[in-house]
Amino acid sequence: MRITKYEHAALRIDDEGQSLLIDPGGFTTLPADLDAVVAVVITHEHPDHLDPDNLARVRSASPDAPIYGTAQAAAVAPGLGITVVAPDETVQVGAFTLRFFGGEHAVIHRSLPLVENVGVLVNDELYYPGDSYAIPSGVAVHTLAAPLGAPWLKIGEAMDFVLAIAPRRAFGTHDMTLSEVGRDMHRARLRWATEKGGGEFFDLDPGDALEV
Repeated sequence: MRITKYEHAALRIDDEGQSLLIDPGGFTTLPADLDAVVAVVITHEHPDHLDPDNLARVRSASPDAPIYGTAQAAAVAPGLGITVVAPDETVQVGAFTLRFFGGEHAVIHRSLPLVENVGVLVNDELYYPGDSYAIPSGVAVHTLAAPLGAPWLKIGEAMDFVLAIAPRRAFGTHDMTLSEVGRDMHRARLRWATEKGGGEFFDLDPGDALEV
């Protein structure tokens, strides 16, 4: 299984000649080859994760690919035909088994409403929590896509999240809000947390891939 990081929160997972996209939001430039996409996962409704124009491009290239997301995401973009998923659900699509966890976005500030958020475990290998620190219960996470920077993110909490999961491999995502200096600083903190659990941390820039 090949995991490719794109700008900000977007990931592409390739397995058995099929592709899964996660959170191709408004900060992301989509790859040109979208015809192998068999499904898209949108963790929540925020525009850095859900971009109608990007999703319309995916629909054009792969019209039969379902888009999975929260009920709120489906309401925000009713024309996209998003299939609603919730925590504790499992979906099989093509080469991918998708297990959903969590339920709520991390708190940004008490003045802002909470939104729904689902983390997704792909093929019992890769876990991406979306904008949350939700820990999938009852499963081992081998590869973790760990958020690096966000209005809701405190680096100490992100470190504790990685420590609690103790993945074999981890890399940073959700990083477009950081300067280059800040990104490297946060990567170093999450590298420490990953290595404390016996794992390895990878520095992935947009376009870089990890084979697992």
